[in-house]
Formats: sequence, C-alpha cells, structure tokens
Amino acid sequence: MIAVLHRARRVGPLVSRIVAAVLGGYALAALASVAALALPMSKPQAVLTGMLSSFAVYAGAVVWVFAVRSARRAWVGLLVAAVPLLLAAWSVKSGSGAP
Repeated sequence: MIAVLHRARRVGPLVSRIVAAVLGGYALAALASVAALALPMSKPQAVLTGMLSSFAVYAGAVVWVFAVRSARRAWVGLLVAAVPLLLAAWSVKSGSGAP
C-alpha cells in the first residue's frame, strides 16, 4: 500500500503535466483559433490566421508545460494565457448577429 502511494506521488505530477499538455494545449489552441476572428481583417483571412496560429500556440503550450518547475505552475500558466483568449473568443460569439 505504501509503495503504491509512493509511486503515485512520484508519477502524479508527470501525469498532470501530460494531461495539461494534451488537453490544456488543445483548449488553448482552440481558443486562439476562435479569438483570431476578433482581429480586424476579413473573415476568411481571420480563419486562416487562427488555424495556422493554433499550431504554434499548441506547440508553445506543450513546451511551457514541461519547462516550468511544477505541474501547478503549468496549469496556472495555461489558465492565465486562456483568459484573454477566452475574452476575445467571447466577443466574437456575442458580437455576431448573423448565423
């Protein structure tokens, strides 16, 4: 029983970082892709910009998650980066009146 707890304590932060990299990075990239629609450019150009930038955002998020000191800082960093993107994406959603 103690060995299982010791292993979980040792492997837990790594699993948390992997989940943050995969799911958190995906969420951040998706938010960046939608937030690009708030840029002052034509809609097709904004879609292309968002799609292309999402690859860089995802790669940056993965690097960030494994570069910081702790899994907690990785999650906090992803949340801090997600807030402005979420606000920009929210403005796109609420600002569009056409289907």
